[in-house]
This record gives sequence, C-alpha cells and structure tokens, in this order.
Amino acid sequence: MQAQATTKYPSMAPLDQYLMADRSAEVALARSSAPEAIARDATVLVLGKNGYETVAEGKNGFTCLVERSWTSPFDSPDFWNPKLRGPVCYNPAAVRSILPYTLNRTKMVLAGVPKARMHEAILAAVAKGELPVPEPGAMSYMMAKDGYLGDSVGHWHPHLMFHIPKVDGATWGANLPGSPVLYNDEFTDVPEPEIIFFVPVGKWSDGMAAHKEM
Repeated sequence: MQAQATTKYPSMAPLDQYLMADRSAEVALARSSAPEAIARDATVLVLGKNGYETVAEGKNGFTCLVERSWTSPFDSPDFWNPKLRGPVCYNPAAVRSILPYTLNRTKMVLAGVPKARMHEAILAAVAKGELPVPEPGAMSYMMAKDGYLGDSVGHWHPHLMFHIPKVDGATWGANLPGSPVLYNDEFTDVPEPEIIFFVPVGKWSDGMAAHKEM
C-alpha cells in the first residue's frame, strides 16, 4: 500500500498512452524479445483498443508480444506506468499456461475494472481453476535491447524467465550470493499461481553483448 501511495502512476493513464501507433514497430519490438531463429516463426500479438490481436500466425508454437505495465506485480509502482514496454516470447508450455494471465489482466483493464477488483477477480479465478498453473517447462525470452521494464531499471538485462508454481526462492538458490538465478523479492503481490525466476544472459537477441553491470 505504501508503494501504491507514493507511485507517480496512481491510476491508469488514457489508453492511447499504452498503445503503439505504429503496428509494424510493435511487431518488430515483440520479435526482438528472442533470437531471430525463434522469433521469425513465432505467432505475434499486438495490443489494440479491444485487446491483443494476432497479426502473424506462427509455426513453432512460440508467441511474442509486448506486455504493458499491468502485468507487473500489483504492489509495483510501475503498475500503471504507460512507458513500460516488455517484449516477451513465450515457449509453447508458457503460451498455454502463462499467456492466459496476460490476456486475462488485459481484458479486465480494457473493460475498466478497478485495480482492486482485478486482484479479487484473479484470486477467484485461481480458486475456481479458471486460470492454469504453470506447465512444466514453461519459460520465456526477454532479450530485447529496446524494451523498457520500469523507471528504476530501464532496459535492465537480457534474460530468460522460468515460470513455475509458487515455491520458496531458496529451492532454486535464487538471490543468493554468486547465484545467476534471481527473482523479484521487492514486489511480490502476484495473485496468479506462479513465481518467475530470472537468469540474465550476456547478449541481446541481436547478438550484441550486454555490458550493463548487475
């Protein structure tokens, strides 16, 4: 509640601020989330005023899109940040079991559901089994050089994400000294039944080295 009270983005901005006027630019940004060998054959979704739309049908089971700020933890100060652009490419297991979380939140946002009611609705859907538990092997790529993941981190680092049912981070050795496995222990209010482990990698999707210090 304290983070929400002090954020620069206490409520949703006008929808147009979250949309990208150039759909081809959004497609390119979405595809830049993964190496070209993966992204070129992936399905691509673009956000419109009525939700995410399929603009390219893939053939490898992956789906690339640019997530918006409302996919953040509910206690994140960036939850309504209209500048946030999170290019991500989900593997087939994540398409089936993680992408529904993004589509569900987006549907409620565009329907004008208040943030608190969204949280309640997600918990209710989880309790009823209407939202899936992460499948074994669910992972995604976030290796886009031009993504913007929040005001405090900017582009952050190219990384892989592993989506699993909620567990103690210690079971993966996450956030321990010298461990390459990380998770967000600062903002943790995620009502969906997942925890995301991050593994930074040394190159962006275009093969350029990422020199930013951790």
